[in-house]
Amino acid sequence: MRLLAWLDDGVDSHGERYLEMRRRLVSYFDRRNRLAADELADETLTRIGRTLEHTGAIATRPPARYCYVIAKFVLLEDIRRERKHLPFDGSRIAGIVPSASPQPDERCVLREQRLDSLDRCLQELEPAQRELIVEYYADDGHRKIERRRALAIQLGITMNALGIRAFRIRDRLMACVEGCRHGR
Repeated sequence: MRLLAWLDDGVDSHGERYLEMRRRLVSYFDRRNRLAADELADETLTRIGRTLEHTGAIATRPPARYCYVIAKFVLLEDIRRERKHLPFDGSRIAGIVPSASPQPDERCVLREQRLDSLDRCLQELEPAQRELIVEYYADDGHRKIERRRALAIQLGITMNALGIRAFRIRDRLMACVEGCRHGR
């Protein structure tokens, strides 16, 4: 809620500014050839929301300037992550037989724990909210947009209202997953 108020800069836009900023961030990541532009935009806004929750305010004005600063950090982290994951080249290891089964990677274990937490947190949602958030994040590219349009029509709301509902549900899910991680 603080994120919406901060983005509105004192004027209630009914979530329009949030959706416009998200659209601009998606475009920012798309222009930089990031495959997961939607997720990176969501991550950017989530980090800003967390900052607002912890500090209560962000002095940087206008809000878009701060959003782009955070987006740049998210972009750099995504590029760094991409560089760590080199494509598999089977010809390099031809003839090499591993002597023992590989140890589970710590990141894989953490990822599995987070996914288990997400499953638990999804089950805590009301069925309608669970269905909405799962449908909202299904598919990629053009199919995702069409699915969201159909979902908004099915619910009898605008795309903007759908985006705001999804943001709020996602925010609750993230708080729940973090709570599970910290044993709350």
